[in-house]
Amino acid sequence: MREITYAQAIKEALAEEMRCDENVVVLGEDVGILGGNFRATAGLYQEFGEKRVLDTPISESGIIGCAVGLAMAGFRPVAELMFGDFVCTAMDQIVNQAAKIRYMSGGKLSVPLVIRTNIGAGRSSAAQHSQSLHAWFCHTPGLKVIMPSSPYEVKGLLKSAIRDEDPVMIFEHKGMYNKKGEVPEEEYTISIGNADIKREGKDVTIIATSSMVKESMIVADRLKEEDIKVEVIDLRTLVPMDKTTIINSVKKTGRLVIVDEGVKQAGITAEIAVMVTEEVFDFLDGPIERVANENTPIPFSPPLEEFVRPTQEKIYQAVKKILK
Repeated sequence: MREITYAQAIKEALAEEMRCDENVVVLGEDVGILGGNFRATAGLYQEFGEKRVLDTPISESGIIGCAVGLAMAGFRPVAELMFGDFVCTAMDQIVNQAAKIRYMSGGKLSVPLVIRTNIGAGRSSAAQHSQSLHAWFCHTPGLKVIMPSSPYEVKGLLKSAIRDEDPVMIFEHKGMYNKKGEVPEEEYTISIGNADIKREGKDVTIIATSSMVKESMIVADRLKEEDIKVEVIDLRTLVPMDKTTIINSVKKTGRLVIVDEGVKQAGITAEIAVMVTEEVFDFLDGPIERVANENTPIPFSPPLEEFVRPTQEKIYQAVKKILK
């Protein structure tokens, strides 16, 4: 199977959906002529023109406000926020408008809007360009939240998100845009709300999000040499969450490690841990371990940045601890 980058997979998904539906439009800062800060929209402006690929002013509230209006008017906008940290300036448009319009209109209006942005440290981009804020939006009824872990996942999930009738937020890891992976040439989609078991095992379950899926797979390979069989689950979608896959895996292994690059305090790891405790506590053979960012702003210093982030070694130690 051919291999393409994460950014190329995004571009393919957008181009395919734009060719199929003239109501699909793309908007954001530098998404047009320059092809996006991470080159995920390169070539779209040249193919579809300025009326469907809109370069916007530097105003996240304006970008999302415009996108919400377009969605209500019958378009299917895909809005890009250059860095995930910048969602802070568009919170009213996302949380109070996009997420609530279907409910407040009694189902008469829908907002088929996709918001693409990114997460993740590891580039020494410091505290205002390295955050992973996805858990905030899991707390907002009316939004769907997706975290693709590979080029294959991002293309299939993005196509499904564009076709969805509700607002969908896609958090892409900025360290993955240039990473390659296998992607079929034929059209496909991935259903929103379904996790994927990347590796089956019987000794411990690791649930991971985004780039932490690959890190967990590497750890699983290391543990295999110690005759420890790890089951790795790519959560894919935070809202709606595939609780069935999680619960069935925990019933099988009896042990759970949750890995996510968001802050541990009040993060997605806490939500999953509580859900498992409520649903299948009697199947647990030990306490749940969580591997996530420390409760601190992301430092600029590379050694300090590495210290606060989840790493392969931290995942490995969490598995060894839970197996004692």
